[in-house]
Amino acid sequence: MSETVLDAAFFVRWMTAAAAVIDREADRLTELDSPIGDADHGRNMQRGFAAVVTMLETEPPATPGAVLTAAGRQLISSVGGASGPLYGTLLRRTGKTLGEAPQVSAAELRSALAAGVTAVGQLGGSAPGDKTMLDALTPGVAALADSFDAAAVASQEGALATVPMQARKGRASYLGERSIGHQDPGATSSALLFAALAEVAK
Repeated sequence: MSETVLDAAFFVRWMTAAAAVIDREADRLTELDSPIGDADHGRNMQRGFAAVVTMLETEPPATPGAVLTAAGRQLISSVGGASGPLYGTLLRRTGKTLGEAPQVSAAELRSALAAGVTAVGQLGGSAPGDKTMLDALTPGVAALADSFDAAAVASQEGALATVPMQARKGRASYLGERSIGHQDPGATSSALLFAALAEVAK
């Protein structure tokens, strides 16, 4: 991966792009959540990331780590259901791992995101293959070693790969075999995060 230097403004653009793509895809996320969840994932994510953008516009943090830590804190306070704590943990742990450096490399971002993904797995008690957001996050982070575009592709493929899985964690796990045949909404929204990252890195 090229050593692109990423500053606070880059991370603000990432969160803004994520909010935009989630806003566009909110209805689809809710549609995916309808048969196996509470049919609110799209609306919850839409509301949460809109609040993140408002916060960043009002008080833009000075470092990459501070941007993600603040975004994670905002998601925890404004997103309902399990998504708020999970996405909030992802971004907060990533931000705290980045520390207070004014600029970070793509390799440092990958390492920090890996720590964030580990924290998500610990919070949810889940692993890849359980039909959760980890099924998109884990391959996405791994592919960041190659490029931002590769990460977007890998995470999207990871989300699609949840269709034949039986859910073992979260609300969908209550359905047992009836969860098979549905794409996991959390994995789908996680893939959108990587799509937004690839977009702003161009």
